Amino acid sequence: MQRASRQLPLFSAEPEEPGQVSGFSVRESARAKRLSIKVFPRGRVEVVVPRRTRARDVRAFVEENRAWIERSRDAFAAEHEPELFALPDVIHLPTIDQVVRVRYKFVADTKSIRYHYAGGVLTLTGQTRSDKLCVKALRRWLSTTARREFEPRLRALSVLTEAPFKKIQVRAQRTCWGSRSSTGTISINLCLLFLTPDLTRYLMIHELCHGRHMNHSKRFWRLVASYEPEYRELDRKLTESWRQVPTWLGLY
Repeated sequence: MQRASRQLPLFSAEPEEPGQVSGFSVRESARAKRLSIKVFPRGRVEVVVPRRTRARDVRAFVEENRAWIERSRDAFAAEHEPELFALPDVIHLPTIDQVVRVRYKFVADTKSIRYHYAGGVLTLTGQTRSDKLCVKALRRWLSTTARREFEPRLRALSVLTEAPFKKIQVRAQRTCWGSRSSTGTISINLCLLFLTPDLTRYLMIHELCHGRHMNHSKRFWRLVASYEPEYRELDRKLTESWRQVPTWLGLY
């Protein structure tokens, strides 16, 4: 389970900005006891801090660890070839077996973008010369699509596992594929749309089973195994599945 956290003001490149995947972001967490740094495989750096941490303390912490950050980035770069940012013309969503074409219609006298989906074509209309606004519009469409597709699947698996939940949230999570709160809310990462159906199904079973065991005890894994015997292999694949999420989303 992950408690709510909020974004603090950034002191370097904003990770949501297209092409700035190597930027820094700061995330305040209610669970954090000390400052920590995470380097993502595509080079983005996230600093997790306890509540009410001063900005100057964050800067000092990053400077103290800059050498480690650069070594981590270099190690990832040696294993994964850098990917340039580019808005998509086609979006592949394996978990729901859809291939969507994307069209961009520029309108000069507007500062926003609206989207329309029909017949396998997603049309963005408005200030499409702004990569940032295009990415935000694409995320909105993905979120709507994920909620429509995931909720009935989750409810069907809830019946199968006899593990009820209260509501579903769809989010663009950076640090996990899903989570369940003690109040019965299951959060699903919209990026699961880019993964295979078996991984999405496993993630849903995993979070539903947390309704009985809010931990990763032996009893929890036995329960997961009763509904998904291949959970070990699926869990391993899920850990590496960030590779399937397109760079233009700016999350990994």
